[in-house]
Amino acid sequence: MDFGSIDVRDACDDVEETGQATAKAMGTGARALATEAVHAGRDDLARQGLHAPPIDLSTTYPSYDSRGEAARIDAFATDGAEPEGPPVYGRLGNPTVARFETALARLEGTESAVAFASGMAALSAVLLVRNAMGLRHVVAVRPLYGCSDHLLTAGLLGSEVTWVDPAGIEDALRPDTGLVLVESPANPTLAELDLRAIAHACGSVPLLADNTFATPVLQRPVESGARLVLHSATKYLGGHGDVMAGVVACDEEFAGRLRQVRFATGGVLHPLAGYLLLRGLSTLPVRVRAASSNAAELARRLAADPRVARVHYPRLGGAMIAFEIHGDPHEVIASVRLITPAVSLGSVDTLIQHPASISHRIVDAEDRRGSGVSDRLLRLSVGLEDVEDLWRDLDGALGAGRGSGGLRKPALR
Repeated sequence: MDFGSIDVRDACDDVEETGQATAKAMGTGARALATEAVHAGRDDLARQGLHAPPIDLSTTYPSYDSRGEAARIDAFATDGAEPEGPPVYGRLGNPTVARFETALARLEGTESAVAFASGMAALSAVLLVRNAMGLRHVVAVRPLYGCSDHLLTAGLLGSEVTWVDPAGIEDALRPDTGLVLVESPANPTLAELDLRAIAHACGSVPLLADNTFATPVLQRPVESGARLVLHSATKYLGGHGDVMAGVVACDEEFAGRLRQVRFATGGVLHPLAGYLLLRGLSTLPVRVRAASSNAAELARRLAADPRVARVHYPRLGGAMIAFEIHGDPHEVIASVRLITPAVSLGSVDTLIQHPASISHRIVDAEDRRGSGVSDRLLRLSVGLEDVEDLWRDLDGALGAGRGSGGLRKPALR
């Protein structure tokens, strides 16, 4: 897939402009994205005499009104709406987690959001909601995160998938199609899709856009027609590599169904994780923009390096870089010292991994390569370190992984 050339010098300006446009899109009188990131989910604290949000660790809550309790549980069973009044039980919902859900919905511009124990639990819940309606067919565009790909391909939840290019989405739809699933920018190639055109092709079928790489700082997929927005909140939303979570931002009707699946399957988010995620959101715009500045500079240097065959960096900007080298990628992984060789992404420190060996190893080799995940591709999640220190480490590691014939000047794609 050809991503086209971009001027990485403008990438950080593009991030800032995107943030300003998002703030304007939130409506007249609405708070800007940066303000929402700090205050959403916390608006009631000062009136309670609090500054930091409390962590509610209760698994159950006392009630002397068993009739009223029964009525609230019956209401939840009907439409999955959050029970009014005091909490009932941890699997129905938690006040600390609810604060994070409120904040994320505000940032993504949706009515609601539902949090889960991981990104895969969140995706599984979406599939189960559609499967329960007899809509087991999924249309999807590669590449996706490797485990998302495997979940669909293996049919582990009874789903059937049709893999297509974006232009083939409309023709692939069937009466039993329950979902169209895309990721943009995609993991790990950073391929970007025209979400508005895809949403149009979906017709009445919900489009789920995985927005993990971009975050609402860079794009809000619902503004392009997506009905569901998925995040592995483990990544940028948490931002510090110390919390695992997933979340789906959507309308309230779909959120009710997701809550019912969460209650039935038990894929709940721990309250401490909810607290850490809410705290992570407060610095999300600052972290994304600072890391994007580093990434744009590293992408420029990698593009000019004869040891690098190709650099993938999205027009949207962001803190992720994918690059293919002429030499041995395993030697590069083994040679970094400041950069951490590890899976995951979106942390304050820089991580590097070899997708063909780890995150996308579970995908069939032919399918993996066909979607642009070559055996020489490395994925870099750029953090907040000084860019000169990062480049010094990358430069040394690239020297260790240098091949014998790679002197062709690379192209930034």
